[in-house]
Amino acid sequence: MMAKSNYWVSPDGYKWKAQREGAERASGIFDTQKKAEEFARDIMEKPGNGGELITQNREGEIRSKDTINSNDPRSIIDTEH
Repeated sequence: MMAKSNYWVSPDGYKWKAQREGAERASGIFDTQKKAEEFARDIMEKPGNGGELITQNREGEIRSKDTINSNDPRSIIDTEH
């Protein structure tokens, strides 16, 4: 069982990356922000994971934060959008 950790979705050149907070490398690089968010959400929804999904816009500003509860995989406890 993994500990809860935050994932960041942020711009990476013309692509988007999903990266666990504190990790040196991205977990995945994607063509769209939506695909990067879906990837991170899938990881966070696995039992024992969970945490904050933080999405930035192209300027690097935080666009949204979602708290993912892994005990109920499709449940979002806190969402800004």
